[in-house]
Amino acid sequence: MISAEWHARIETAGRIAGAGFLITPRKVLTCAHVVSGAPQDTLTVTFPERPGCDAVPARVVADGGWRGGVTDPGDLAVLELAREVPIAPAALAPVDAAHTDRPDRPRKLLVYGFPVGFDEGTLAEYRITATQLLSREWIQLEAWQPGGRPLAPGFSGAAVTLVDTGEVVGMVTAAAGDPGVNNGRMMPTEVMARHWPGLEGLVPTSDHRSADRARLRGLVERAVHAGLDCDPVRLYGAAAGPLDPPAPEEGFDSLWSAALFVLCEIDGADAAATVARFADRLEALLRAPAEAAPAPDWSPILVDLQHSGAGDGQVRVEVSAYSGGRRHPVGSDTVPRARLRAYVQDRIEAAFRYLTPGSDELIAFALPRDWIDLPVDRWASAPDDDTPLGSVYPLVVTDQARRRAGARHQLTRAWRRLDSVPGARVLRVECGSPEEPPRLRMRLRKPDACLAGFATAPAAPGTRPHFDVTLTAPAPLVVWSRGGCANGAEEACAGGDGCAGKSFLDELDACVSGVPPAELPRRILALREEAEAEEGHWARDIQLLWDDPRVFTDPHGAPAPAAAHSPVA
Repeated sequence: MISAEWHARIETAGRIAGAGFLITPRKVLTCAHVVSGAPQDTLTVTFPERPGCDAVPARVVADGGWRGGVTDPGDLAVLELAREVPIAPAALAPVDAAHTDRPDRPRKLLVYGFPVGFDEGTLAEYRITATQLLSREWIQLEAWQPGGRPLAPGFSGAAVTLVDTGEVVGMVTAAAGDPGVNNGRMMPTEVMARHWPGLEGLVPTSDHRSADRARLRGLVERAVHAGLDCDPVRLYGAAAGPLDPPAPEEGFDSLWSAALFVLCEIDGADAAATVARFADRLEALLRAPAEAAPAPDWSPILVDLQHSGAGDGQVRVEVSAYSGGRRHPVGSDTVPRARLRAYVQDRIEAAFRYLTPGSDELIAFALPRDWIDLPVDRWASAPDDDTPLGSVYPLVVTDQARRRAGARHQLTRAWRRLDSVPGARVLRVECGSPEEPPRLRMRLRKPDACLAGFATAPAAPGTRPHFDVTLTAPAPLVVWSRGGCANGAEEACAGGDGCAGKSFLDELDACVSGVPPAELPRRILALREEAEAEEGHWARDIQLLWDDPRVFTDPHGAPAPAAAHSPVA
């Protein structure tokens, strides 16, 4: 069974009274008749499938209004535990999940209870007789096979689950009353929610596929057990579609509550897409720490492009390889723009000869500030391979002005601080932001500032002053999309719904917030690979400015003799 640890055994005064199931870290559902008349100070809950978990004191905090008769409605009780338990709660199924459209192929249901002689618990297989509600309260259960285990005292309050997904479709409330009849009744989840409104936010809509629900819940369990540190509101914001409801004003108190909001509050044609996006982003956050160990020991190849002074048609190029703490000049020349890409391809290939085999290669382009948006990651990786360079190797850009001694000193200090930062949290520079550049500089100077993310490209109207401040602050990391927001910094956009820049920052935040700064080039490589395979991917035009000075030794070292011409030409 899936997530069997949430099955509960209800005890009063040391004797087994019935079953129940965990629905939140501190609440258990059972039948009202299971705990009726029991002194509150004798009520405990045990989780037999969780070895080493002691009995937890509990008290009744809500009920369904049951009056004590066998046929009285509302036979439901909500127990609150004295403390939270480290167990993933039961997953509830949509209201129509217990039956199929084919009466000849019913869904097998499992019940886990504690009849006499089975203090450790036992299973019984059942199915529903029909979808009809009896007295608007119950659905009839019948044994899956003739001669199957009958429901008996000890099964009351047990969750009725789908055998293939482990999701809960109802709760056992009564046996048939005749020893020769192997059937009984369950209260389905929609009736349970009617008796206790607190359950409404836990029953998913039927627009989500069972495989998608199971995947999301599995990822949340992994994240909780791993102690993943992420903001559920930001994660939901990055996954939500344009028609999905906003996050509650009070936010989410846990990752569980955010996942339940996605499953239970979002319906319609786009519901599956939202669940998939939420799960994908959560999986990326879980994957990032594993990918980040050990930290890469970068061996960079630096491509320095400069204005030649010989006219716009010429570019000054210098290529160097860094390995073993040394800079190895590979080639330098002034080349026509028409030959620039071919020249760079050739010199990058030659630079690999200087790198230690198997080391973590990094392609870095040092660019003049007015060329900082150059799409070098989209250049073909080789003459006979048009795969973009940035989809083959980790590729970053840097601003040539930041290679001066003063800027390098500040950046080195910043990167030493970032060595202990677990994730590259995004400092957002929104589209149409009214923030004055000096205020942005102050934000960038704070100890927790790490990565500045821009909603617009550097050349967008009104963005350049903010971008220049970011580079000179200096911010250790800067990310933007060359496409940016079509509205630029106009007030008509202002980063509202439908803003491409806001969507970019939301996606970026969800994908990199758990990635250590030193790992970011590798994470951006993975995003570029995804974008190459998926049309319209949000990261297709992503640009990463990343320059840890400790990686680039001797940036202004004397060139080798005859370096004005390529030694490999």
